[in-house]
Amino acid sequence: MSKGNIEVPLRCKGIAVVLLKKFDNEYKVLLLKQATPVLQDAWCYIGGGIEEGETAWQSALREVEEETGITKFSLYTSNKFDQFYSPDEDYIYLAPVFVGYVDDEQDVILNYEHSEYKWLSFNEAIEHVALPGNDEVLTFIEKHFVKNTPKELLRVGGVV
Repeated sequence: MSKGNIEVPLRCKGIAVVLLKKFDNEYKVLLLKQATPVLQDAWCYIGGGIEEGETAWQSALREVEEETGITKFSLYTSNKFDQFYSPDEDYIYLAPVFVGYVDDEQDVILNYEHSEYKWLSFNEAIEHVALPGNDEVLTFIEKHFVKNTPKELLRVGGVV
């Protein structure tokens, strides 16, 4: 009997969003403290599932509003992905990461999924995030979206 190579499937069923807001000339990152059983009390950026009929960027817009109440922001694709391996289901999960620049007057109104929020410097956020790899995403975002101006071709969804 011949043994063939077995592939571990990739699944992209969700998105992640890193929100940035300027405070005293410094961009800060929004982190949310999880209140649901999955990742209870973990500090994370925004994440959620893609619903039927949505594009990934449309899911990002919806999740930001649902989780934070924020509606005025510019959204960009980062060309970076959150990723992890699920040993229980034997698949690799990938989620495109988006970056949102939040308007000054926008306040955070949390939904039931989160108990607290913080606007943190990148260094503070990197120390707070719970999942391995989140620190790499934040370092990437700081380099390409704070220290450099993102290319307009990365902008998605028009002006929100």
